[in-house]
Amino acid sequence: MAINFDVRRAEPMDALEMAKVHVDTWRETYRGLMSDSALDDPELLVWREKFWTAALSDPRYEKNNAAVAVHEDRVIGIAMSGPAPEQAEEQQELFVLYAYAAFHGSGVGAALLNEVISPSTPAVLWVADPNPRAQAFYRKNGFIADGTVKIEDDVKDVRMVRTHTN
Repeated sequence: MAINFDVRRAEPMDALEMAKVHVDTWRETYRGLMSDSALDDPELLVWREKFWTAALSDPRYEKNNAAVAVHEDRVIGIAMSGPAPEQAEEQQELFVLYAYAAFHGSGVGAALLNEVISPSTPAVLWVADPNPRAQAFYRKNGFIADGTVKIEDDVKDVRMVRTHTN
């Protein structure tokens, strides 16, 4: 699918649009994996907007990299990375990467990933399981499951790592 989009560093003024993408894509992706009550919580958008406002303006997060993908003046994808807690200093962790399902396969996800973590940088991420589409995307981008699993909010996540470039 060929579409025109731009990827740029996220700015504090993007917080509300990023929160909308975050909530909408959670609902697209995690329905059936997360509880409906969590996904349909009327405060979810407010909570995510507060999250993004802090992530983009609080000095505690200044080492994080956040980006947005924009199509026709609308944010269609979001990503954020930062130093991986308790990992090698040069390793980055991908904390967030979401794009609307309508844009899957368009290159938006790869562009966002490469904007927040250089393809040559060792990285780690957690991905919901089962989520075969996302797991395949990350494998295509050099990540492999390392066998580590955690369960948060009744959702099973698997850790994927990238130790070298492809």
